[in-house]
Amino acid sequence: MAQTTTLKKEAAGVRVHKLSIILSKGTLDMAYPAFMLASAAAAMGTEVHVFFTFWGLSVINKKKESKLKVAPVGNPALSVPNILGVIPGMTAMTTSMMRGKIKGMKLRAIPELIHDAHEMGVHIHACSTTMDMMGVRQEDLIPEVDDIVGAATFLQLSEDGQTIFV
Repeated sequence: MAQTTTLKKEAAGVRVHKLSIILSKGTLDMAYPAFMLASAAAAMGTEVHVFFTFWGLSVINKKKESKLKVAPVGNPALSVPNILGVIPGMTAMTTSMMRGKIKGMKLRAIPELIHDAHEMGVHIHACSTTMDMMGVRQEDLIPEVDDIVGAATFLQLSEDGQTIFV
């Protein structure tokens, strides 16, 4: 649907902007920015492609998308010394705190954000190499995934656009 809309805009002489987002992290604090950017760009009439590679594949995995976490280790924005992050239960506590803030702000959950973005025309691509490497099957992916592509295909889809790596 979004591809047809893009072609119609181009035929009408309207310049179509393109944004490609590469999501390589499978954490709650990485999924939100990717989909907020994707949705905002789509709402502005931009053609948007999101490529899920390595741990980012967890965000579009049916078994994992609702269980994303926030890691306190190596996350300097949390202001938690790394040594405290290794204490059992810290990841659960950090994730719970972030989920509380998300709920308090009445933000939509990641599965809802993905669904909404896809409905707005955001193209969702899973990395074929990562799937092979991590043993992820097509049936493990959420229904919003448009296709499974390799890096070369994604680079072609991204051509003449802006690319953001999350």
